[in-house]
Amino acid sequence: MAQHPAITPNRVAVITGAASGIGLAAAKRFAGFGMKVCLADLEGEALERSAEEVAGVAGNRDNVLAVAADVSRREDVERLKDTVYAAFGDVAVLMNNAGTEGGGQIFGDPQRWRAILETNLWGVINGVQTFAPAMIEQGSPCAIINTGSKQGITTPPGDTAYNVSKAGVKVLTEALAYELRNAPEAQVTAHLLIPGFVYTGFTKARGVAEKPPGAWTPEQVIDFLLQALERGDFYMLCPDNETTREMDEKRIRWAAEDIIENRPPLSRWHPDYKDAFAKVMQG
Repeated sequence: MAQHPAITPNRVAVITGAASGIGLAAAKRFAGFGMKVCLADLEGEALERSAEEVAGVAGNRDNVLAVAADVSRREDVERLKDTVYAAFGDVAVLMNNAGTEGGGQIFGDPQRWRAILETNLWGVINGVQTFAPAMIEQGSPCAIINTGSKQGITTPPGDTAYNVSKAGVKVLTEALAYELRNAPEAQVTAHLLIPGFVYTGFTKARGVAEKPPGAWTPEQVIDFLLQALERGDFYMLCPDNETTREMDEKRIRWAAEDIIENRPPLSRWHPDYKDAFAKVMQG
């Protein structure tokens, strides 16, 4: 498979939220391609253990760096950048993947809202603003991958803070892609990873001990990401074992048509539109 030109042996990948789930799967895959990999996550045993796992794939501990960082803190992200550039040199792949979820109901705890937005949205803003200018200046092929969510597009009722954060990541990444394609010196591409139902630490935290049949593994998500990178896709809209691409397209189109058709917001969950939506999904 032809890779994105940023994914080259001895070049550098930085992944936030790398101690588990999609981030860890990405770190292992990039290490398997012979890249130098920096794993960033909150301080703790999980980060160190994951770095050792990635080193096992790399076959060389010197090519793996673990940096404790809270992406919601700009100074932590700036320190992460300085540490990586000092240890490994130019960064080729930046994956802003760190995230948190849960507890963000519309009238929920304001502190929980703040924590979700500061990690999921500000964490990505901090990553982009800190790393992207240097990656542009390098004059070499690079990729920035931001992890979004289908909930940031169809915004289902419930965990509103999470939806808001991921909607923000979508808008930010679209703007980044626009800026990069209009900067003549930039050889950096931007991509929005939109996972489906994935069995990760989030799922386990909800008390799900085994992978549900409908869920993908993090490794399947990274397989999809690499194929999408090869194609040059911006929107990396992942299916899973219970949701097809066609189903996602229908849900996304319905959400957009709430505005066009002047329907009530979130009409997909409105009793007056329940049958119409079901008919669209069936037909």
